[in-house]
Amino acid sequence: MNKHFSMIREFHLADFFTLGNAACGTLGVFFAMRYMSGLEIADFYWAAVMAPFAFAFDVFDGRIARARQQHSALGRELDSLADVISFGVAPAALGFAAGLQGALDVLVLVYFVCCGVSRLARYNVTAESISAGSAKVPYFEGTPIPTSVVLTAVLASCAWRGAIGDTLPFGAWALGPCVLHPLALLFALSGTLMISKTLRIPKL
Repeated sequence: MNKHFSMIREFHLADFFTLGNAACGTLGVFFAMRYMSGLEIADFYWAAVMAPFAFAFDVFDGRIARARQQHSALGRELDSLADVISFGVAPAALGFAAGLQGALDVLVLVYFVCCGVSRLARYNVTAESISAGSAKVPYFEGTPIPTSVVLTAVLASCAWRGAIGDTLPFGAWALGPCVLHPLALLFALSGTLMISKTLRIPKL
């Protein structure tokens, strides 16, 4: 029995906040799926509100780890996996539920998620060299993936104005047999900024 809990014993307090981040992201995906099956707007709002909840957990886990000096490779990997769910997959799922369902929309959403995964992988590889041995990384290369909270806020605003589904802002472009909603370009921009190596943002 004890063997089953051996990994749990390796977790620090900050790691449980990280799991809270992952849980919020997963719930965001589930609510987006439920919205698509029943079109209850409350489910869409719940999906969107999971993003700031996940962001709060993400902020607290970092602060707790620094305050308690409990940084670990496990915690860093756990944080990245949680961020992929909450700030990569969940916003993309919400965008799809909002109506970004054209072939090119889907391609952009997949690009966005792949950029987020790539950005986090690069961060994990380079964090040690960037920090120069200190506990804190002084800057981010590219925008941090939690900035996708802005995308969920935009989609929630569209829902509040009744502008989702067939009434998404800026309409849709037919490019041959494929459809692209200009709103999807926000996801393309966010993903591109995340993988930028020239953009350096100080870490507060």
